[in-house]
Amino acid sequence: MNKTQVRLASAAVLGFLAAAAGSALFAATPPDTHGALDAAAQQQRLDALHIPTTGVPPGVDPVAWASIYVPADNQQTPERIALGRKLYFDTHLSRDGTVSCATCHDVSRGFTDRRNVSEGVGDKLGRRSAPTVMNAVLFQTMFWDGRAPTPEEQAKLPILNPIEMGHPDKASAVAAISADPSYVGMFQKAYGRAPNYDDIGRALASFERTLIFLDAPFDKYVAGDSNAISPAAQRGLVLFGGKARCVSCHMLNGSNPLGTDNLFHNIGVSARTQNFEALARKGLEATKSGADEQALDKLALETDLSELGRFITTRNRSDIGAFKTEQLRNVGITAPYMHDGSLRTLWDVVDHYNKGGETNPYLDGGIEPLNLSEAEIDDLVAFLFTLTDSRFAAENTAAYQEQHALAAKQRPFRDDALAHRQVLPFETRVVGAAGLK
Repeated sequence: MNKTQVRLASAAVLGFLAAAAGSALFAATPPDTHGALDAAAQQQRLDALHIPTTGVPPGVDPVAWASIYVPADNQQTPERIALGRKLYFDTHLSRDGTVSCATCHDVSRGFTDRRNVSEGVGDKLGRRSAPTVMNAVLFQTMFWDGRAPTPEEQAKLPILNPIEMGHPDKASAVAAISADPSYVGMFQKAYGRAPNYDDIGRALASFERTLIFLDAPFDKYVAGDSNAISPAAQRGLVLFGGKARCVSCHMLNGSNPLGTDNLFHNIGVSARTQNFEALARKGLEATKSGADEQALDKLALETDLSELGRFITTRNRSDIGAFKTEQLRNVGITAPYMHDGSLRTLWDVVDHYNKGGETNPYLDGGIEPLNLSEAEIDDLVAFLFTLTDSRFAAENTAAYQEQHALAAKQRPFRDDALAHRQVLPFETRVVGAAGLK
């Protein structure tokens, strides 16, 4: 039985359960070829979020919005947003007509796909986890390795990547959408010209600039509502800015509401399975003659060089194994975590940091054991769940319960000896498994 048959069988089972239970919850449209919610159903959910499409998004500094986040050549207009929304859900942007932006950035899944790595045309799997597009336009660079400088440039690359949307060239993508005659008029209204590849990127970016979700219980607490978050979350906030040292890279303030330093760090995620030195030599060889954005895109998603992170773009040894500091907004509903989706719960994430990451020659100097107790870990996780926008309150509660149940059964990245410095991070490597006696 192939993947498509498995999905159809699963859909049939869900349909039977829905009929038996009479539940509106299970009556949703069956998933598409790649497991995403049907596009029409996604758009219904999008409409139910009541996203403002005019003015400065709530929670964003007006000066920063006008001067940094919206480029002069792609100002927000209703026509550009409408065009971008249509393109976002259009599977014609893929070679085989099965993949849209919404396939990997599903409205019903926190605008991601909740997979370890994403699936594209022909059921091909990439090497990276799809980050959420919520608030993504507020980053200084795009993708886990920062290889695209703007949302406009980012939006175009998956369309031509062989294992994502798979069009062989720009002309092919434009021809595919041009089969829909409504696009001619929409592009004319939005940009005053016929459909073209660069304006596809511009329109998608315009739509994504509406996907700002910064109204969380945390924000209400900061604004003065002392009951907006639980006592456990309040203790977690203290840990976040203190003992747990999260704020070192995940600062949260009015001018930087995402909770990221927009920098790239090696925190050791890839070190569990990769030889960075050998990979770096391969990376230098692969890029010795230079590499354009499309070439870098292929290296990042189709080869083991993906694990080199920012290094593939900069060729700077200090960037080996370094990936972008992800935002903390809506983190509760966007699992799994890290560039490879290897951490399934926020307990796994905190366990990873608590033990000081994974030792490797390029580990960021700020990563060290934190000596957090179990109660402190629970409090910190409780705080992180307060960063989810209130419009996703039900999903956030469900995600907390699911992660809590999973963490109660397994904590694969927990290492109390390292976390509490009973064993030093370098000890086994230097003196052997027997340790210091």
